[in-house]
Amino acid sequence: MNDKLAEALNEQMNFEFYSAHVYLAMAAYCSGESLDGFANFFIIQAEEERFHGMKIYKFLNDRGRRATLSALGEPKNEYESMLDAFQHGYAHEQQNTKRFYNLADLALNDREHATMYFLKWFIDEQVEEEALFDNIIQKLKRIDKDSNAFYMLDAEFAQRTFVAPAE
Repeated sequence: MNDKLAEALNEQMNFEFYSAHVYLAMAAYCSGESLDGFANFFIIQAEEERFHGMKIYKFLNDRGRRATLSALGEPKNEYESMLDAFQHGYAHEQQNTKRFYNLADLALNDREHATMYFLKWFIDEQVEEEALFDNIIQKLKRIDKDSNAFYMLDAEFAQRTFVAPAE
C-alpha cells in the first residue's frame, strides 16, 4: 500500500470517528426534545460509526501501516425538527459514500487488491445507510403532524440495538 492510499484511509478512519460525533450530537438534540427513541437511533448510529472507524484502524495495522488520529470538528448541535436532523444525517451519509468511492478509485488505480476487497464491505454498507435514512425521511414526511404516528416511530427506535457484524 502506498503512502497516498494509507493517508486517505487514515482520513476516512477519522471521518468515521467524526461521524460518530455527529450522530451523538443528533442524539443529544433528540434527548433535549424528550424523544428518547430517536436519541437511541442516533446513539446506535454513533456506535456503528465507531465500529467502522475501528475496522479501518485494524486494517491499517494489519497492512503494516500506522493509524493516525486527528482532531474532530464540531458537529451541528441544533436542528429545526426531527425531519431536519434526518435530512442532515442523510446528506452526511451521501458525503461518506462519495468518500468511499474516492478511496475505491485510489485502490483500483494502485491495483491494491486487498484494499479494494476491504472497501467493498463499506460500499455495500453505504447503500444500506442511505436507504435507511431515505426511508425514515419519507416516513417523517408522511406522518407530518400526526403525533400518534410520530410517537410510535419514537417507540420503534427505542428498540434499536447494535450488533457488530461477524468479521
